[in-house]
Amino acid sequence: MAAVNDPVRLLAIMGSGETTPTMAKVHRELFDRLGPGTVPAVLLDTPYGFQANSQDISARAVSYFRETVGRKVEVASLFRPEGTSPVALEAALALVGEARWVFAGPGSPTYALRQWRPTVLPQLLEDKLAHDGCLVFSSAAALTLGRWTVPVYEIYKVGADPVWEEGLGLLSPLGLDIAVIPHYDNAEGGTHDTRYCYLGEPRLRALERQLPEEAWVLGVDEHTACVFDLEAGTATVAGLGGVTVRRQGTSVIVPTGKSLAITELADLALGATAVLAPFGAYVPGRVDAVDGNEIVAGAAQVGTADRAASDADPAAPVAVGRSLTDEVKRLTAVFDAALARRDAETATAAALELESSLHAWSADTFQSDEVDRARAALRRMMLRLGELAAPGVRDPRDVAAPWVEALLAERVEARQARRFADADRIRDALVALEVEVRDSPSGTAWDLLPGPGD
Repeated sequence: MAAVNDPVRLLAIMGSGETTPTMAKVHRELFDRLGPGTVPAVLLDTPYGFQANSQDISARAVSYFRETVGRKVEVASLFRPEGTSPVALEAALALVGEARWVFAGPGSPTYALRQWRPTVLPQLLEDKLAHDGCLVFSSAAALTLGRWTVPVYEIYKVGADPVWEEGLGLLSPLGLDIAVIPHYDNAEGGTHDTRYCYLGEPRLRALERQLPEEAWVLGVDEHTACVFDLEAGTATVAGLGGVTVRRQGTSVIVPTGKSLAITELADLALGATAVLAPFGAYVPGRVDAVDGNEIVAGAAQVGTADRAASDADPAAPVAVGRSLTDEVKRLTAVFDAALARRDAETATAAALELESSLHAWSADTFQSDEVDRARAALRRMMLRLGELAAPGVRDPRDVAAPWVEALLAERVEARQARRFADADRIRDALVALEVEVRDSPSGTAWDLLPGPGD
């Protein structure tokens, strides 16, 4: 933790999962590095400000930082400066100016850039990195950081030709004239390629051909962060995936837990012989084209300050999987196996853990149907538990009736055959089982004797 008066200059680029359990530890560590006490913190709503549910997204994010990270975050509403009153606009900009921690996340990068450029917001962000502060940009907002920006909505959703838009260039003062691509390892498409923030390999290659020779791509996997410490001059990978530096189809992966100099990160991308030598031969990797290659940065070979990626986080509310979908698959398997061996306690525990996971992931601002699928899985668990419990909640008389009626029929037959001793034994056996037998001229009736708590 820095001393109170020491400047802290941090830039955290998250590939996704910015408001999920996977990134909670990273958020807490970033806040802690800003020093003790209250840290002025703001959330920029601009990237998703065009959405009808923007206020709900903000509320969920604020709740996540309060409940999961333990920090108070205010919303700086800059979703459409044009038409906003000068007083409201200046108030929002003042919040950003006074903050030491600024967060922006999902939405549209090009929409955010259109709203930010006419204001002093870009200069305010530059000031944080130049003097003191922490920027945490994820998903769509992360796309705006580089010199070039992918207009992902226009390409993936509308079908526009792959072209670059001008970005904020906040990494250029670090000597990184790059394009940042979050969601780098996205596999949501299933049968079609949605890696590289939904671009896929052919469109990323088309975009790479438009870049200057020295430019390159910084790819950040989902549920992963690349934390730049500008004071120390280091870049550290944290989270569940890795960070990829890619130039004209050749990639180098820096795995989670690794820290290296920012200049070394650039050298990896530009193919400096001295840097590439320790990593050995090229091996096939994420780049699918025939001439594509990938170097995987191995353990203890990238920089210093190694730390285990599997460090337990005692503050995490539930076991954290890579996604809510992973949690659903894991807990469904536990549930099914428990039912197969008639272990109701373990099955119930799995259902309760899934409900806890749903709560933990409920603040996720990424727009997907993961939550709906998880709720459907939880409903199926409840239904199956109900089916399992059904015999136990039936009227005991209905459960006992077939057996009691069969014994009474045997008793009637014994009495008709004047085998009264057998008939008495049957009656005594029923009484021992707490079944009351009442004979009358009209026939025999029975009922269950009340238990101690009835």
